[in-house]
Amino acid sequence: MERVQTVASSWNEDLPPEFIRPENEQPRFTTYEGQPLQIPVVDFKVSDEKNLVQTIFDASSKWGLFQIVNHGIPSEVIGNLQRVGKQFFELSQEEKEAYAKDPESNSIEGYGTKLQKSNQGKKGWVDHLFNKVWPPEAVDYRFWPRNPPDYRKATEEYAKHLHEVVDNLLKYLSLGLGLAAEELKSAVGGAELVYNLKINYYPPCPRPDLALGVPAHSDLCGFTILVPSEVHGLQVFRDEVWYDVAYVPNALIIHIGDQIEIFSNGKYKAVLHRSTVNKEKTRMSWPVFIEPPPNLEVGPHPKLINEQNPPKYKTKKFCDYAYCKLNKIPQ
Repeated sequence: MERVQTVASSWNEDLPPEFIRPENEQPRFTTYEGQPLQIPVVDFKVSDEKNLVQTIFDASSKWGLFQIVNHGIPSEVIGNLQRVGKQFFELSQEEKEAYAKDPESNSIEGYGTKLQKSNQGKKGWVDHLFNKVWPPEAVDYRFWPRNPPDYRKATEEYAKHLHEVVDNLLKYLSLGLGLAAEELKSAVGGAELVYNLKINYYPPCPRPDLALGVPAHSDLCGFTILVPSEVHGLQVFRDEVWYDVAYVPNALIIHIGDQIEIFSNGKYKAVLHRSTVNKEKTRMSWPVFIEPPPNLEVGPHPKLINEQNPPKYKTKKFCDYAYCKLNKIPQ
């Protein structure tokens, strides 16, 4: 499969037609031209837990998206994660292909370009690398780059620091629903929660007004913790238009995903978002998808449904949900 990075290096002014989105998706027609959207910013260091829980509840129910600062992950840990990701994509194409996804496997791990079933034959302007980083028994080091030499060290160090952030988010989201602090974590997998790192690489694009890095979607996981770069590209859909999300230095961006929406029976909203690209600069991002284990069944929590508020979603295994979503099969 031809990689977008290769296409980008060989094309000058024209955009290959398979990357040109329909007009109702093209950024030139659909992006709000005003200021970037100031989505809620949550300070994890505030001492008033009740207020913190309410702030996260409001952001998750109204926006499905927020940024957290003072999250406790050292800036050098995040910097090392970003550095080794950039160095991997600077390798020769032959070196990167050594970590290509296994075409015979249903796994998404490894280096690749296409993720979801194509919509109308159109492609996203992005390559990626997927590595499961937690739990240890889910990690497959065959798909972890050995060059740069400290890729594993930097990635595992970041994953180690994520645990406290994940636990805090699950606690606050659970309390916001009126549940006990541990109920949400237990319902979505507990100690078996899967941390799935994706490194997105969006090379410079000759016509960013016509293309998208990743088209509109919500994340199929529980929630996503994303390390952005200074090159803008994340957009969220609100009030029938697409808004750029403002970059906040040293913040982590949190996306509510489908499984948390399902668990909450719709009280929390999975955010509809997409990625745009840049004509002059490469953009990268480092999302970690926090997912239930494959065979865990997820559905609306029994304490959140009653005669007045019946279940709005089916209960099903996460692996079945993911298969349907990636192949655009109705749930």
